[in-house]
This record gives sequence, C-alpha cells and structure tokens, in this order.
Amino acid sequence: MKRSHAVLGLLNMLGVLFVLLAASSAAGLRADDQPANVAGTWQMTVDGGQGTISMTLSIQQDGGKIKGTTKSDFGDMTLDGTVKANAIDFVVHVHGDNGDFDVEHIGTVDGDTMKGTTKMPGGDADGMQWSATRQKQ
Repeated sequence: MKRSHAVLGLLNMLGVLFVLLAASSAAGLRADDQPANVAGTWQMTVDGGQGTISMTLSIQQDGGKIKGTTKSDFGDMTLDGTVKANAIDFVVHVHGDNGDFDVEHIGTVDGDTMKGTTKMPGGDADGMQWSATRQKQ
C-alpha cells in the first residue's frame, strides 16, 4: 500500500512538473510573438530613382493592428497595417491628381528604427528602400 502511494505521489509530481514546463514554454512563445511597439511619431524617408521623399508618420497601435496618418509635400494621407513580432506591413492610401492608389511598405522594426522596401501599384518603383526613426517625446 505504501509503495502505491509513493508511485502515485511521484506521478502527481511529474504531472505538475509537466504542466509547469508546458505553461512556461507557451508563455515564452507568446512573448516572442508580441508585436513590436510602433506607436508614436516617425520621420520616414523613401529613397528611389526619382530622389528622396520625406514624410512624418503618426501611428496608433492596438495590438498587432496599426493606423495613422502621413504628412509630406504630397499632402496628408492615411495608413493602416499590421505588426507581427518585429515585422511591419502597412499601406499608405494616396489620393492623387491621377486617381487614388495604395503604396505598400514592408519591413522590420528594431526599437526606434524601421526599414524596408516599398511596393507601388503596377510594379512602378518596386524595391525602393524606406527607413524611419521614431521621434523622442
């Protein structure tokens, strides 16, 4: 009888240990998947064949979803997108004289800096490089 109690006690301890290990592993995975914080005001430049475009981004963030506005010599525009871990993907909605179109920006976040590439509709200027630095509050 004592031996079966000892075995049951050992099995219970192993079960508790397994649950604790599984929970800590799952928590670790969730921490790695947390979206980078990109909320704030950013100074962004886009370098392409036609020169450099500078703009200010104002980004609001709700978990992995972002939205905001851009201000540049081309006027004010809106943006929306996502952040997954340190990967960012957002679209700037351009309202131009020749109609409306979206410009996609794909990149990575590293603290107060971001960088990546720009995709234009129809492939125009694909591969333009962009970078942004968060302004200190």
